[in-house]
Amino acid sequence: MPAGQQQNHHQVPTYPPPESEDDESWVWSQIKAEARRDAESEPALASYLYATVLSHPSLSRSLSFHLANKLCSSTLLSTLLYDLFVGSFSSHPPVRASAVADLLAVRHRDPACASFSHCLLNYKGFLAVQAHRVAHLLWLQQRRPLALALQSRVADVFAVDIHPAARLGRGLLLDHATGVVIGETAVVGNNVSILHHVTLGGTGKAVGDRHPKIGDGVLIGAGATILGNVRIGEGAKIGAGSVVLIDVPPRTTAVGNPARLIGGREKPSRHEDIPGESMDHTSFIAEWSDYII
Repeated sequence: MPAGQQQNHHQVPTYPPPESEDDESWVWSQIKAEARRDAESEPALASYLYATVLSHPSLSRSLSFHLANKLCSSTLLSTLLYDLFVGSFSSHPPVRASAVADLLAVRHRDPACASFSHCLLNYKGFLAVQAHRVAHLLWLQQRRPLALALQSRVADVFAVDIHPAARLGRGLLLDHATGVVIGETAVVGNNVSILHHVTLGGTGKAVGDRHPKIGDGVLIGAGATILGNVRIGEGAKIGAGSVVLIDVPPRTTAVGNPARLIGGREKPSRHEDIPGESMDHTSFIAEWSDYII
């Protein structure tokens, strides 16, 4: 049964209210213009761009078509997945608005992102997050076998493993995304940026609320591991390769294995920017080390 035929509106994830539909219309117009330009400049991609973008009336239908074809298998058919994605996006405007916010986040924060259409078609972090948003709806609707099957396909295809019960905010960037693992009871805030090979995991065999809670505007560097029901405060920065096992206060930087706060636990250094948006990974280094290359 297509997802749109089995709705539980009271169970929609608690994302912030949708932005104006003007944002979605503007982004979609940019994507179509970029796709037309690329089809003209690279004829080998013309059929692909027509099938994935230019033949569709809306961003949600283009995204649904693309996800369905990426994630289908011999037993999980693309037509079934397309109906599932279209039904979910059309029935839950906050989920659709979050996809737009994610597109804007990637375009603004990643200097390697050449265009909105490049993100839509080629960024597996973006695609994995949008598939997760649908899997999360299924989880809340008690359609858990299908949610878990979708999680498994996302892990197989994109090498991103996000449990369908995990709660993700909007404006999320998974940069490169390979090897990202986010556990069942994890919560990720708005405007967060996460690099590749990041783990938001539990510890041992404990059940219940056992995964990290990531505040708004946090930046988590490549290869960082955050374990247990710890809180990473709003606007905090986790250095690449760090192992975090305790809470990190807002607007501070934690680095190392085990992680320690720049400036020390008693009076940690605080920054004014929002690292999840600025993507500043290294401004703390002078306070931490006198090492010079």
